Amino acid sequence: MTNTAPHNRKIVVFGATGDVGREVVTEALLRGYQVTAIARDAAKLSALPETVIRQSIDILADPQQVTKVLAEHDVAVSSLRPAPGQEKLLPEMTKVLLDAARQSRKPIFVTGGAATLKLADGSGHTVLTAPDFLPDSVRPIAEACEQVDALFDQYDDVQWTCLRPPAMLIPGEKTRHYVRGTDTLVTDHDGVARISYADFGVAMVDLVDTNDSPQQRLTVGYQNKAKAA
Repeated sequence: MTNTAPHNRKIVVFGATGDVGREVVTEALLRGYQVTAIARDAAKLSALPETVIRQSIDILADPQQVTKVLAEHDVAVSSLRPAPGQEKLLPEMTKVLLDAARQSRKPIFVTGGAATLKLADGSGHTVLTAPDFLPDSVRPIAEACEQVDALFDQYDDVQWTCLRPPAMLIPGEKTRHYVRGTDTLVTDHDGVARISYADFGVAMVDLVDTNDSPQQRLTVGYQNKAKAA
């Protein structure tokens, strides 16, 4: 699924210093994008590669600047994840980005959450509604992601794509092999829905490269063959 041909398009990544954001930045650079990285903490931006344009913006405090930045780029990616205890800010920040995409008429690719994905067991439950599926510690971010998911219905005039990670988004190697799905968790050979941050970054930039799924909520995950006993 990967296209590594350089094309010099300009991409701006919001939340560029997080686990997903760093991988999106890295993968976009590999493919020849001109990358602008946005985060509130300027010190964390300094750790990104030298070829990245770095800009510190407080999204909620300066929405006009967000719109200006989007207008100067070909495409935007949101990899926002608020700090623990500030999860309720995620829908507000995402709304600022979607408003900016509307005003600038630029496509935006948003990192969603697994909250609204159905379990693969056919029960009809989602990650958020299934009894005892989520630890209490992650319910606040899951509930925030559910609110983000609902936002997209208000933006039928925006070229948005929401890529939702599986239940487990974990450190790991970049394999460039994954399966794409829509509303149900993609499970591996052992029934676990997982993907590495690195391969999630690959999947996100694959979508950016093709831009063939506007106004869709998608997901990805590993689906390897069962290992021999």
